[in-house]
Amino acid sequence: MEIPAVLLVIFASILAVNSLKQGECEVCIKTLDRFSQTLTEDAKKDHKKIETQFKKFCKGLKNKENRFCYYLGGLEESATGILGEMSKPMSWSMPSDKICEKLKKKDAQICELRYDVEIDLKTVDLKKLKVRDLKKILNDWGEECEGCIEKSEYLKRIEDLKPKHTEL
Repeated sequence: MEIPAVLLVIFASILAVNSLKQGECEVCIKTLDRFSQTLTEDAKKDHKKIETQFKKFCKGLKNKENRFCYYLGGLEESATGILGEMSKPMSWSMPSDKICEKLKKKDAQICELRYDVEIDLKTVDLKKLKVRDLKKILNDWGEECEGCIEKSEYLKRIEDLKPKHTEL
């Protein structure tokens, strides 16, 4: 029995709609990939062990990965928990991108997490950046700009600290 071409086209388009687009769910995929590499072969087969290990894994994470753990229920302060939606497919050896696809259906916020674009201090014109980006540079360096109000004050602080934090 031959399947009509129209049905094949419809089926393919349904799959394409449900699959992730390039760059979508990047925090989810990278975090799950890193996490799965920390698991022993024994733990990879048991969803309860995966959940326990994930909670331990989440304790040391910051920024976007920490937020991802919060959404999944991997942190003590998480309001909800959908760890089973991650741990069971992982125990079946499902790839991270497919797990994230399933998680997106449960909580769209999971795939809205994006990594911040890295600012290349060697090539960027600091004067063209927004104050928010200047503050982020200082924050990434673990520095502050006490009393800074104007953009020019942030620029001066970054220029003063640049030799300490970059290899220019």
